[in-house]
Amino acid sequence: MNSNTFRMPVAALFATGAVALLAAPPASATGSHPGEGKASAVVLRTGLDVRLLNKTVQIPLKATLNEVSAPADAAKTALTVTLDGVEGGRPVSVLRADVATSKATADKSRAEAEANLAKARVHVPGLPALSLIEVEKVTSKAVCAAGEKPVATSNVLGAVTVLGKRVTLSAGGPTKVEVPEVGLVSLERSATETTSTTAAATALRLKVSVNPLHLNVAEVDGEVVLAEARCESPAAPVPSAPAKPDVKPQSAASSTSGTEANLAETGGGSLTPYVTGGALILLGFGAAALVVTRRGRAS
Repeated sequence: MNSNTFRMPVAALFATGAVALLAAPPASATGSHPGEGKASAVVLRTGLDVRLLNKTVQIPLKATLNEVSAPADAAKTALTVTLDGVEGGRPVSVLRADVATSKATADKSRAEAEANLAKARVHVPGLPALSLIEVEKVTSKAVCAAGEKPVATSNVLGAVTVLGKRVTLSAGGPTKVEVPEVGLVSLERSATETTSTTAAATALRLKVSVNPLHLNVAEVDGEVVLAEARCESPAAPVPSAPAKPDVKPQSAASSTSGTEANLAETGGGSLTPYVTGGALILLGFGAAALVVTRRGRAS
């Protein structure tokens, strides 16, 4: 089983590390060339503040598993972090799963992202034996094709257990689970959002507020996201302008040739005036001969 381990010493966090983590912008999801779409996916994202019993300060716990931007994919199934002063300095297992994959692709015609999680358990500091949430299977997918309406889908399949309680998720609003002397968790399921060019899907979003009072942890507050996918459509192709006809100016020679051709089509030509003149002369001779002949008969 693969794992990611993060070490966050308190001194570094409260010098510059915490500020950098809080101020860092989310990873951008871009294609490899201009004009391509954008896509990103993440299996798990945490934004938690951990307050210790023996300190008045809070330690930020910001970590991700399998966060990718197009083109990329990842398939790690475990995430652990180490926080100074928490659980005796031992690594805290934030997530363990049988399947945890993410994939993002993008080109000039399509951008697509997908995240999948199966048989997963999420833990927070101070509650090593009690899972924050257990899920059978969650998936999210976002597809943005050029010139088409983006599509976002997410699903929560099978049983969901929060703080040891089996819950039925509501599609009409958040589901709240409260355990005495442990805390409160509010869940939102299958959230999707689309615009004319973007799509986003999140399988589960948890608002966490627990007070374990164990292992030197007083409170854990913040948010946990499971299976998130986002995309942005590539720019639609610009239609090409219609080709203009190639008109060439005619020369005098070509004009003359065109005229002769037209005359040929209608039966005329360069000899036409001579033929016509000859015919008129012959017609005149014939008329004169006819007149002389008639006068001779009359006399």
